[in-house]
Amino acid sequence: MKKSINYWSFPGGLEGKKEIGEFLSEAKDAGFEGVELCIGEVGRLSLKTTERQCADIRAAAEKRGIEICSTASGIYWGYNFGCSKVADRTRTEQAVKKMLQIAQWLGTDALLFIPGAVDVFFNPAAEVIAYDVVMQRAKEGTQRLLRAAEACKVGLCVENVWNKFLLSPLEMRDFIDSFGSEYVGAYFDVGNVMAYGYPEQWIRILGKRIKRVHLKDFKTGVGTASGFCDLLEGDVNWPEVMRALKAVGYAGPVTAEMIPLYRHSPLARVRNTSRAMDEILAL
Repeated sequence: MKKSINYWSFPGGLEGKKEIGEFLSEAKDAGFEGVELCIGEVGRLSLKTTERQCADIRAAAEKRGIEICSTASGIYWGYNFGCSKVADRTRTEQAVKKMLQIAQWLGTDALLFIPGAVDVFFNPAAEVIAYDVVMQRAKEGTQRLLRAAEACKVGLCVENVWNKFLLSPLEMRDFIDSFGSEYVGAYFDVGNVMAYGYPEQWIRILGKRIKRVHLKDFKTGVGTASGFCDLLEGDVNWPEVMRALKAVGYAGPVTAEMIPLYRHSPLARVRNTSRAMDEILAL
């Protein structure tokens, strides 16, 4: 499994201000073999990024000997296929199609995808939408994206996030299978599921549907977003997680997503994460 890290794990990453060449160099120096780039509305990599700019980023990664393993985005928290406004659902379709194209230009075959949300856990003012309505809209919207995903040869990798949607591995499995496409799969986040399940169970049920994996740790006794912690510090049963990944034949990248940053010396967390991942991958 290739050891990778997310752009948001670095100072300036969440804001899209981190210079990508610098990010690639720092990730390489910390011992990572791959990276996950993040697409925003604005920033170093955005919906306005051109093919030429992507070619330059790809060349910069190749020069440093580091792979662009996947792409992610946080725009789904602002609008997604579950939204009540038709304009927001249309905007989602247009944005995801552009992100699929950007992923292809960057030379990767995976885009983290959140098809809908019942609510936004960190924004109490956000609309709360009925679960069954979100499901219907998410299925319709994802179906409309299939042709673009297939044309770009980039998978829509549905992540288990705190959106109160697709809350069981059985439901996630059935949602993915409903499209009958190799370009819809799972982006399984180990830490995200700890609040309401067991990652090793999810892995075994999702099986070959898993296209990418996020590594995070979580203290269940905290139970809120403050429970996310350094790898090996929380309650994830890492030996069981690794056994499950091997049992289902997963051999793709594993990407650390370490948010929030350390208040002081944030790159120390990057280095700590690299060492912890070495221990986890050796299990």
